[in-house]
Amino acid sequence: MLKQLLSNSLVQFLIGRAIGSYMLLVGVTTRWERINQAAIAPFTGGDGKLVLCIWHGRLLQTQKMWAFGPGIPKAKVLISNSREGEVITHAVRTVGADAIRGSAAKRGRLKGGVEAMRAMARHIEDGGVICITPDGPRGPRMRVKGGAVQLAKLAGAPLMGLAWSTQRRKVFNSWDRLILPLPFGRGVLIWTDPVAPPAPDADDDTLEAVRAAFEAELNRIAAEADRRIGVEPIHPAPQEGEARATAARAAPAQ
Repeated sequence: MLKQLLSNSLVQFLIGRAIGSYMLLVGVTTRWERINQAAIAPFTGGDGKLVLCIWHGRLLQTQKMWAFGPGIPKAKVLISNSREGEVITHAVRTVGADAIRGSAAKRGRLKGGVEAMRAMARHIEDGGVICITPDGPRGPRMRVKGGAVQLAKLAGAPLMGLAWSTQRRKVFNSWDRLILPLPFGRGVLIWTDPVAPPAPDADDDTLEAVRAAFEAELNRIAAEADRRIGVEPIHPAPQEGEARATAARAAPAQ
C-alpha cells in the first residue's frame, strides 16, 4: 500500500513539500551555535566549486549546509533514482536547492550513476556546489564511499563536511539512525575545514588515504556536535572486518 502511494506523483509532491517545510520550520526556530562557519564563507561569497558532505542520518537539516539567495552559487543535491528519492527531490527544492538524480548500478540495472557523476562535475566546473550524503543511499552508516573523493578529483573541487545536532530530537532505528530534529530547541552546526582534492593523477592508495581521513573528520564533528548539545553520540557502522569479528564472538559455540 505504501509503495503504491509513493508511486503517485501528487503524493510524492505533497509529502516532499511537507518534509521541506518542516525542515525550514526547524531551521528557523532552533537556536543554533555555529562552529567553524568561517571555513565555508570563501565559497558562499566566491565561485562555489565545492563538494559538501553530510551523513545520511542528518539529511533533515540539509539546507544548513549552504546559503541560498541572489548572487550565491547554486547548490544541487545528489538524490537516488527511487520513489523515496522523488519525495526527497521535492523536499530539497522546497528548501532552496535543486537535484541531480542518479545512483550506483544495482543487480545489473543501470541507475544513472555515471551520468549523475558527469552532471555533478559539470555543475561544479560552472561554479556550483554539490551536496551529497557519502554513506547513502543504503550505507553502511557513516562510512564514506569512494564516489565523493572521485567527484572531488574529477572536478578539482575541495571536500567539506557539515554535522549538526539538536537537543530535542528523535532517532529512528533505521540503518542510518535517522535524526528527526524537533523545533524550538537548541542546536549545533559544525563545519570541517576544506580538504584539497586529490591530484588528477592520484593513485588508488592516495584516494583511499583521502577517503579515510575525510571519513574520520566527518565522524569527529558528528560526535562533537552530539556531545556539545548533550545527547548520546551516534556511532558509525562497524567496518567489514569488525562486523565479522563481532558476529563470530556472538555465535554460539559448536
